Amino acid sequence: MIICADSGSTKTQWLTSEGQLIETIGFNPQFFDTASVIAVLQADNRFAEISKRVSQVYFFGAGCSSPERNSIIASALEHIFPKATIYVEHDLMAAALATYDGADCISCILGTGSNSCFFDGKTITEKNPALGYILGDEGSGSWIGKELLKMFLYDLLPEKTKFLLESKYHLTKEIIFKNVYGAPHANVYLAGFAKVLSESPDTNFVRELIMSGFREFFKYHVVCFENYRTVPVHFVGSLAYHFADILREIASEFEARVGTIDKQPVYKLLNFYLNQKR
Repeated sequence: MIICADSGSTKTQWLTSEGQLIETIGFNPQFFDTASVIAVLQADNRFAEISKRVSQVYFFGAGCSSPERNSIIASALEHIFPKATIYVEHDLMAAALATYDGADCISCILGTGSNSCFFDGKTITEKNPALGYILGDEGSGSWIGKELLKMFLYDLLPEKTKFLLESKYHLTKEIIFKNVYGAPHANVYLAGFAKVLSESPDTNFVRELIMSGFREFFKYHVVCFENYRTVPVHFVGSLAYHFADILREIASEFEARVGTIDKQPVYKLLNFYLNQKR
């Protein structure tokens, strides 16, 4: 049995070659150590039921950008799947493999975080680095959440959106500061507020905020590639999927062409490796 895993900072989707889809929290090695990953997976009976039958695991994860970080995840997976060969790669490679259609392209991530690369079918090339949720992640869920909370604290939100955050999420400055500055996984906390975009009745405000984030993303993570006007720009991730119309509108402002938008790239990843074995 083969397993492909697509792991962002918020969640991981594990898809087996038998068609079983398992969802867990995300395992970004910037925030998790090996023991923590093992503890979460051992507590999930779904992995215990299949662990001895798995022969290969292909794990693509946010934060898996160096041998040291990758070894954190690989060591945990070797413990959970003792008979499997383990492969750990960056989530940019997952985006590239899932969206590649045989032609050179720019592959992008717009989910909890954001990133981009150029892909020629074999090698990914990055231009501007992913700076994470504090300095970067433009257009992502964590960027949207940060902007929302900042405007909430500065009392700059439209009244209905402000009321939504107060009545449904019971937000105060103390609660926000506790979760952003005092608790782990602040990026996931921030990204959780992206769902407010679909709940808010202030549609013009929501649209302008999303457009602003997507413009920032194109400015730093698409225009940096010299050929961005001539190759398709593909996307994976929930933000890109749910706001595809706005994404295409912003792309046209930059004279770029949006290609594939895939909310769940793990299916194409699994097909890629299954086809390799035929």
